[in-house]
Amino acid sequence: MKETALLSSAYMPPVQWFTKLATYPKVYVEQHDHYIKQTYRNRCIIATQAGVQALTIPIALPSGKCAMRDVRISDHGNWRHLHWLSLVSAYENSPFFEFYADDLRPFYERKYEFLIDFNQEITAKLCGLLDMEYGAVLTEEYANAEALGADDFRDAINPKHPAKDPDFTPQEYYQVFAGRNGFKPNLSIADLLFNEGPEGIITLQKSSVQLKEELCRRRGVWHTP
Repeated sequence: MKETALLSSAYMPPVQWFTKLATYPKVYVEQHDHYIKQTYRNRCIIATQAGVQALTIPIALPSGKCAMRDVRISDHGNWRHLHWLSLVSAYENSPFFEFYADDLRPFYERKYEFLIDFNQEITAKLCGLLDMEYGAVLTEEYANAEALGADDFRDAINPKHPAKDPDFTPQEYYQVFAGRNGFKPNLSIADLLFNEGPEGIITLQKSSVQLKEELCRRRGVWHTP
C-alpha cells in the first residue's frame, strides 16, 4: 500500500470512499479536476422504503469545462429542504438518527456558494461523528498521482461505472429497510452513521483489508487473517 491517496470531492461520500480516508496516512481531495456529471461529486445514495434513492445537489455551471473548485450550488427546486425531508423519511426510525440529526440539519439550512466547500465541511462533520480525524487536504493544482506516489481513486469510486477494488468488500450492517428490500451496499456514509452510530467505524475496518492492516500497524500489532 502506498502512503498517499487521491480522492474526488463527494457529497456525503459512500462507505468505500471513507475506507480510503481512514486507511491512508495522507489523503488529497482533488479540486482542480473537471466537474463530471452523475458522480458522487454532487450526489449521494441512501436507502428508503422504496429502495435506493439518489439525492442530487443542483449546480450552476458556466459554458464549457469547469473545475470542481469553481462549481456553484444552485438554489433550484428548494433542494436543501427536499434532501433533509428525504433523510428524515429514510432514517427517522433508525437507531441513531435522533442522536445526529441536530449535527447535520444546519448543513441544509445554510446556503453555500461553492460545492467544494459544502462537501468539505459536511464530510468533516461526518468524520467527527464517527470519531475519525478528517485530515484530507485540497490539492493546490491538478495532482499527478505518479509524481506523488499516490493511489488514485478520483475516478475509480463512481456510482455509475465503479472500478474493481479488490481491497473493498462491503460488510453487511443493520439497515432499516433491509427486511423489505435486502441489504444495500456502499451507500452514503450517512446510512452507516444513522444505522450503526459509533460502531460504524468497525464496519469500515471490516470492509477493507488494508485498513485492518494499517490500524494494526499503527498500534504495533501484527495482523493475522
